[in-house]
Amino acid sequence: MTETTFRWRTALALAALAAATLTGCSTTDSGSETTADGLTKVTLQLQWFKQGQFAGYLAAVDQGFYKEQGLSVQILDGGTDIVPQTVLAQGQADYAVAWVPKALASREAGAGITEIAQIFQRSGTKQVSFKADNIAGPAALRGKTVGNWGYGNEFELFAGMTKAGIDPAKDVKLVQQQFDMNAFLAKDIAAAQAMSYNEYAQLLETKNPATGKLYTADDFTTIDWNDEGVAMLQDALWANTEKLKDSKYQDQTVKFLTASLKGWAFCRDNLDTCRDITVAAGATLGAGHQQWQINEVNKLIWPSPTGIGTIDKTAWDRTVSIAKNTKNAEGATVLTENPDAEAYTTEYVTKALDQLKAAGVDVTGANYQPTQVTPTEGGK
Repeated sequence: MTETTFRWRTALALAALAAATLTGCSTTDSGSETTADGLTKVTLQLQWFKQGQFAGYLAAVDQGFYKEQGLSVQILDGGTDIVPQTVLAQGQADYAVAWVPKALASREAGAGITEIAQIFQRSGTKQVSFKADNIAGPAALRGKTVGNWGYGNEFELFAGMTKAGIDPAKDVKLVQQQFDMNAFLAKDIAAAQAMSYNEYAQLLETKNPATGKLYTADDFTTIDWNDEGVAMLQDALWANTEKLKDSKYQDQTVKFLTASLKGWAFCRDNLDTCRDITVAAGATLGAGHQQWQINEVNKLIWPSPTGIGTIDKTAWDRTVSIAKNTKNAEGATVLTENPDAEAYTTEYVTKALDQLKAAGVDVTGANYQPTQVTPTEGGK
């Protein structure tokens, strides 16, 4: 059994264990806890540490958008040992950010969670190689050393290879990749997994030892899974399915989404300010990296022709199909069956968008143009 498969199956087992104990976990009624000034306390569980990936939520706190809706939102850091959808299902958070396939795997295992908004409309995952290796597409991965993080992050890669006629179990050498690019830079990995807004930026923030200057995009070739037709939906907002039966939680959900989406619209239009907000919130990497990250995340969100947070049925169905039909090296898939009807709802995001449009907020970003961000050494 590969390390990747072991960690993936371990994650599924933990999700199933957590789901099995949900009935013994207490949840609080929405609105039962308030601040001294009457704001409803709400917690949002992130899937990673505070960084530009979550700038819209941080901005909604900083700019008072949640307070406008009568909410006091606490944003909880994620990490390698935190499964946000499990935290949500166990009643330890009111909402969570999670990739769709991972959250659906937890739901299939019994976690009572429902997607309420799809923030990222496009996938940010790439497979990066040095240009000299001539890996221009998935077919060129044959016979190469290919890195992936595991934890369910690998299925776009596996779907892309399968579509190109490559058997992931036989035709490539799979390597368990750490959450950095060190093995790639050391040439131990020919094609490494990277997010457009994070690890890829780290490459461009590193000096090329051969030139003494920073690497540039011309030094690398990237495979973009959006272009290959195997992109899966990533950062989405999830709510507690059982609590959505409560009218108070329903109203709170609309308020939470209204402020959160307004935060993302703010970061679209105020990149530098959101960079500073993110740094001040405790991001571990520097201001230069956060500026790159927010700019790249904006590209994954905007434009949103039907409104930020809407769930595109075609993208949802593609994600489910890949999750059901793509096998990793040991034959495991993310899902074994189609999600049920309560796996997502557009009810609350539609109400939030209506409120924002009535207030004059641009929720589609039809004229959005990304900024040209110049990488800085170490992301400083």
